[in-house]
This record gives sequence, structure tokens and C-alpha cells, in this order.
Amino acid sequence: MNAISRYSKWISLLAAILLILACYLPWAFYPDLNKSFTGFFSENNIYGKPAKWLTVMAVLSVICQFLPMIFLKRLNLLLMALNLAYAIKTYIVYAECYRGYCPVKQTGLYLMLLSSIVLMIAAVFPSSSIRKPTEISPSENAG
Repeated sequence: MNAISRYSKWISLLAAILLILACYLPWAFYPDLNKSFTGFFSENNIYGKPAKWLTVMAVLSVICQFLPMIFLKRLNLLLMALNLAYAIKTYIVYAECYRGYCPVKQTGLYLMLLSSIVLMIAAVFPSSSIRKPTEISPSENAG
């Protein structure tokens, strides 16, 4: 676990880049429509654009990981829990069968889910270089 916390900044940076790249890759192929859906495209925008949320959360995660403030580490944990829940929901939506048709899951969908899991693990084990607040001595407080 020490190695994870030591390199969590860089692990989260790589996972965030992978998440953003996965949003542009094909997530599922729908044989009845003869189209591949990505995080930014679905037929008639029926699934929305989950890549917008995932991209914003990946950038926020990297910012929270690299700035050495404790409240940002805690905020990152909350944001990545929400991000992982959203990624799981998105995976289910894109992978489920409908009206007798089952989409073919493609690489982007798996990479999106995997990188969201890695971002969550990096948020659970933040780097140990957290800046501690400076203490005020009683003589400074009286003045």
C-alpha cells in the first residue's frame, strides 16, 4: 500500500488521461442500427453524453491529487466515489440488451470503467505529501 500512496499522483494522472481517451473510443456497437456509440455520441442522444461528466471529473481528480491540501484529498474521495458510481451506471446502460438486441461491448467501455476504478483507488490512498497547517503560538494570537 505504501507504493500506491507514493505514486498515487502519477497513477491518477495516467488513469485520468486513459479515461479521457476512452471517452473517444467506441464503447458499444449496436447491430440493429449498424453504429458504434462513444461517450460523446449515441443515436438521437438517447444515452446523453456521459463523457462530459467523466472528463470533468478526471480533471478535478488530477487537480485534487496534485495540490497538497487535506480538504482536497477528502473532496477527491467524494468526487471519485460519485464518478465510479456514474461509470458503473454508464456501463450498465451501454451494455444492456434491449428489444432482443444485445450490443457488442467494445474496448472503450472497459477502459472507461477500469480507469474510473483506478482513479477511485488513487483517491483512497493519496500521496503522503500533505501540507500541514501552521500552528499559531499563543503570543501571536493575543496581538
